[in-house]
Amino acid sequence: MTSIGRRTLKISAASCSLLCGMCGSAMSQDAAQSTQLPGITVTAPSPIVRRNVTPARTPVRVSRAVPGRNREPAAQPQPTPVAAAPQQGVLPIVTDQFATVTVVPNEEIRREGTAQLGDLLFSKPGITGSTFAPGASSRPIIRGLDVNRVGILENGTNAGGASDLGEDHFVPIDPLATNQVEVIRGPAALRYGSTSIGGIVSATNNRIPDALPVCTAAPFQTYGLPAKAPLAGAEAPACTTVETRTSVSSVDRGVDGGILLDTGGGNFAFHADAYGRKSSDYNIPGYPYLFDQTRPVNGRQPNSAAQADGASIGGSYIFDGGFIGAAITQTDALYHIPGIDGADHLTRIDAHQTKITAKGEYRPDSAAINAVRFWAGATDYRHNEIGLADPADLTTLGVRQTFTNKEQEARVEVQLMPFNARFATVTTAFGLQAGHQELTAPSPDNPGALFNGLWDPNRNTREAGYVFNEFQFTPSTKAQIAGRIEHVDLFGSTPNFPADFLPDGNPQTSIARNLNFTPKSGSVGLLQNLPYDLVASITAQYVERAPKPAELFSRGAHDATATFDIGNPNLTIETAKSVEIGLRRATGPLRFEATAYYTRFDNFIFRRLTGVMCDGTFDSCGAPDAELKQAVYSQRNAIFRGGEFQSQLDISQFYGGVWGIENQFDIVRATFTDGTNVPRIPPVRVGGGVFWRDANWLMRVNLLHAFAQNDIALIGETPTAGYNLLKAEISYKTTLDPSWFGAREMIVGLTGNNLLNANIRNSVSYNKDEVLLPGIGVRAFANLKF
Repeated sequence: MTSIGRRTLKISAASCSLLCGMCGSAMSQDAAQSTQLPGITVTAPSPIVRRNVTPARTPVRVSRAVPGRNREPAAQPQPTPVAAAPQQGVLPIVTDQFATVTVVPNEEIRREGTAQLGDLLFSKPGITGSTFAPGASSRPIIRGLDVNRVGILENGTNAGGASDLGEDHFVPIDPLATNQVEVIRGPAALRYGSTSIGGIVSATNNRIPDALPVCTAAPFQTYGLPAKAPLAGAEAPACTTVETRTSVSSVDRGVDGGILLDTGGGNFAFHADAYGRKSSDYNIPGYPYLFDQTRPVNGRQPNSAAQADGASIGGSYIFDGGFIGAAITQTDALYHIPGIDGADHLTRIDAHQTKITAKGEYRPDSAAINAVRFWAGATDYRHNEIGLADPADLTTLGVRQTFTNKEQEARVEVQLMPFNARFATVTTAFGLQAGHQELTAPSPDNPGALFNGLWDPNRNTREAGYVFNEFQFTPSTKAQIAGRIEHVDLFGSTPNFPADFLPDGNPQTSIARNLNFTPKSGSVGLLQNLPYDLVASITAQYVERAPKPAELFSRGAHDATATFDIGNPNLTIETAKSVEIGLRRATGPLRFEATAYYTRFDNFIFRRLTGVMCDGTFDSCGAPDAELKQAVYSQRNAIFRGGEFQSQLDISQFYGGVWGIENQFDIVRATFTDGTNVPRIPPVRVGGGVFWRDANWLMRVNLLHAFAQNDIALIGETPTAGYNLLKAEISYKTTLDPSWFGAREMIVGLTGNNLLNANIRNSVSYNKDEVLLPGIGVRAFANLKF
């Protein structure tokens, strides 16, 4: 038997492959789309994703017959026509959500080949990356909102690490081991926490399997009906699939590779993966340092080399109506920090993370409960910031700063069966979430000092409850009401700084702080199907956010970002009131989405550069030869407004394929209520290109133009010139005869980046005046499935 929806249907082994032909390709983990049922992410069939699946590797969650559990007679599946070969490059548009969802499917991740999520999403409408260390450290920025308002998840749990504590810190999720990335905005983000006002970047892979793998029965399988799915239980045959991912790049002489293994039989499924990458200082088209023309660079960005590796092993027990599994993952990175200070001090970061995660799902045979799901994770992260204490003395090389993050979290959700409330069909989901985090940032340069490092150890705990109610009024109209309440306790210590943040001769004393906040959030949304396959949406949100530890307790030098950070323990809750409207179309020759939004922040928390320079201690602030920019966490009311648009138009048939055009546009304008500019906001961007695709080939050329950014903060920020980013790609995907050399599917291709060799500076990066993005480069990649 197999489970479809809420009902359990008995099928024969002979009809199993027919059933897989109808539903299997929509359930592929390689390109599965996450859609939310009342705030709950589930793998569900989607017409978008069916274009990007390989039936031969379709995993199917199956169950055994249990006496007394079958309440309906056996259903006979009807044959369906063989599906056409899926085509690469179709713009994925999600129309069943109350706010914009950006999807990066597996094949696009393989073609892009970036090392960081911020680089992968850099050109998506409404999204960019911090690019503090291109190719090594780049965190996604959504609609101008960054570290403390954008959550990053892997398989439903926090990514961990320290990327939200400094722009130089990497995100410990490598696209080499990732199958799909989604950017979730709006009400659905409430399930993860109020600190995700900007949105959620969710990466998924198969490290905790939720289904048995399916192997190809025939020696050569074409697109269409997949092989017969094994039944869960002792009678299920063993099955193993292997995938390799490799590429080389010219701009940084980089090489990377990964291998993924999935196996299973009976009631057990297992996954293992390992990857590694290494690159040298990357080529740049011009001179990187705007305000210092005296340093040799030799055509490369100094101090920009990087390497990383990781491995994971996980397994699941699959039973009637659900699964439960766990995985352990090790991530390591050693990368250099570009910029004048980084190059002078040979600054590099040596990072290590061990993460244990678990998740499960149970769909009981119940009239009241549809599904129960849980996620849990524990992270042990540590990195050393290594550099020269004295740039003129190589013997002073050592650890300048250490960051640690020990974090645990758990979340459980219950989704109820839909019920008829006369005026609408109502589906309710509610959840509980809890977490604990302990952060340290000591510095060996000042052992025993009162204010050693960026902060003393600080701790925070959080508990939350949330509920989503979805109302299906008609097949074409639905609404959602969601709410969340949480409690946050924070403990740390910080001195009382003078109001002008300049030394006044009085000794600074450490004061312990015990702070607690109770943020409350809510949202309402309406989704309406319109003629011509259009879908319109409108949402309104009220979100409160408690300050983060770095915003409250910072009080020292941050070497890699060249800042002296000063926290403010008197910060209050930040409130965001938002309205978003959207119009989307996912089918037909024209696919598009258009979104406009308006957000008013009360007590918006931001890092304000004061114009004062410091060295390693507060007493040095204001010294004429100091090298670190003083940055103070402050609050002001602010307004963010903007919009995004992207579309893809299939024009006509050409040489057996389809050619067409695509375009995009995004804008965000952010000001404080006195009319001055919020710092570090992305520029207006517009782009377009042409493509040609068929069942095997994809060819695309695209130009993205970013306008100059002159809407800058009054202090500490400089204008940024515009740029033109030209990219091209060609890829070939085909099935193979496994008897040749064992592989049954292959994707190979070439991508070209910055083909105009333009000088590109990212206006949202703290070191944009000293770091150019990589110049012209070509990348060759190959992906094989066995």
